[in-house]
Amino acid sequence: MPTYVQHAVLGRIPDVFNAEAIWQTPGLALFSRRPLLRDLLERSPREHRGRAATRCFSHVTLMLPQEDVDDDYHLTRGARARDLAQTLAALHQKDFGDLLGSDQVRYDVVGHADLAPGEIEVKFGHAVYLPAPDEQILYNVSVSRDSAIWHPVCPIYPNQRLALIGGQGGEASAVAQGWPFGPDAAVLILNDGPDAPPVVQMRPKDAFDCQYDPRSGYHTIKSRREPQGGQRLLLKIARTGIAPAASGSASSRPAVWQSRAGAAVTPASARTGAAPIDLTAVPAAASHKPANRPGESDATYAPIAQQRVSLVALALPRLSRYRDTGAQALELPFNNALALSADAQPAISLMVDAADNLYACTAEGRQRIEAPASFAPVDTRALRLLPAAPEMADRYRAIVCLAQPVSTGVASGARFTFGRNSPMLSALRLLDSPRFLKRADGAHAASADRIGLSRNAFSFEAGAKGYTIGRLSETQALYHLDEQLQFVATVGAAPYLLPHGHHLAAGHYVLRFEV
Repeated sequence: MPTYVQHAVLGRIPDVFNAEAIWQTPGLALFSRRPLLRDLLERSPREHRGRAATRCFSHVTLMLPQEDVDDDYHLTRGARARDLAQTLAALHQKDFGDLLGSDQVRYDVVGHADLAPGEIEVKFGHAVYLPAPDEQILYNVSVSRDSAIWHPVCPIYPNQRLALIGGQGGEASAVAQGWPFGPDAAVLILNDGPDAPPVVQMRPKDAFDCQYDPRSGYHTIKSRREPQGGQRLLLKIARTGIAPAASGSASSRPAVWQSRAGAAVTPASARTGAAPIDLTAVPAAASHKPANRPGESDATYAPIAQQRVSLVALALPRLSRYRDTGAQALELPFNNALALSADAQPAISLMVDAADNLYACTAEGRQRIEAPASFAPVDTRALRLLPAAPEMADRYRAIVCLAQPVSTGVASGARFTFGRNSPMLSALRLLDSPRFLKRADGAHAASADRIGLSRNAFSFEAGAKGYTIGRLSETQALYHLDEQLQFVATVGAAPYLLPHGHHLAAGHYVLRFEV
């Protein structure tokens, strides 16, 4: 078994800043001496031939009692800790110089709150790496339990080969907050440099499922030991914009995961360069329709045409435009089915505040977010957050794609109106309630629809070629979005033909008009 992380606690050290006492026991009482740092390095070589060591580890992390480290910083500005690292590096070079080759000896001294007085914790191994003084970070690793609140775990550097991530009390080189899998489990990340995507592998291999989602950009890890619906962990490996890429394309390639046979596997959607089609809130274009088999035609199984209007997304406004209303925040809570809900404990809430900042809120806390983003607090569905198009950015902060559209049928050949005073499509106006709008004084606010939606916003009539849209209020902003929610045009006062399957944004609502 490789020494990914050699971990030991050295006790009974009167002076934790005494390098000689940490390195080796004074005297020649061979049978009574306890293993110290030099012994641990000698017993666990990096490489060996038979019983003879041919190479030793050169990067060592020392953890001292936090109180001692704090006192050293207060009294000497950390001089004793720096002297300790330098002296140990010199002893290491002196005793193991013939086993180092071209490796640099590096020591790091940090504090640890759980160590008792006189205790020192040491870590070294294949997955323990200390960067050079001028080495820039290549990746930042973070974890989440709900895809909204992300906790940083560790950086990965260009020359760092391995990182082992686990829980508190385990043998990992980095601890992940909220680790759900126990001390014997770990995530092993292999880095082959800036020209290759990192490889993610679970330990033990056969005990976990690890799937990469190229749309969201993270791995979902689940234990095979637990029944369906057990604990999960989301792992994100984000490339920094500082470290250079030799090939120029590695920054856009996703991390791969390893199959149970050990072969590196890149997700199919990443290999083809096209993200899978989301059929929940946005329909697939006609080009994505599967080809008919011989003897079949589109007319064979065609259903009776129905005119329908669907709410597929909610547009988060820039509340800074509405300061005179006293609105401090617009909050959208979603339940475990990712439907808009007023439950006391939603699975996730998306919020925009009076300064137009976006936040995701879950039981894990609150975190600032930016579009584009994707949130999957439950396994079966996801919420997508899209940035507002530049032509809409003066009114909107972002667009939230619903996990499941809300639809209603409409009759063709008749003209209807949409707005705060119109009963038509009122079932789609999910924000027509004061509970979503927060005021600084805590007073009972009016309906959130009063922000951005007129009493009579627009009229619509279904026809053979699409829907005829007529703006009914001079102050009502209307935007035409295509099948993929991309901006097409701003709808003015003249009658406007909206093709079937396209969208219209009015107020908080992004409506799809379809056959």
